Amino acid sequence: MAIEQLRAAIERRPVIDHARGVLMAAHRLTSEDAWKILVSVSQHSNIKLRTVAVDIVANAPGGDVHGSFPRLIESALEELKAE
Repeated sequence: MAIEQLRAAIERRPVIDHARGVLMAAHRLTSEDAWKILVSVSQHSNIKLRTVAVDIVANAPGGDVHGSFPRLIESALEELKAE
């Protein structure tokens, strides 16, 4: 079972890293802050982090870096600024 979990994690990683890059470029964030945004959106929407990342990446070419989660991303950015 551990090998299957490792394989799944490896497959998810590229899209999550890509989404972090999109957020970093769009909002001038560090890698760590982009990670915090992804985690926050995932937790507040109760949607898996990979699914959030796929949505952000899928919408990035059209210029909508928020994808399906504009309010949650804006809220997470505001929380991050308040830290």
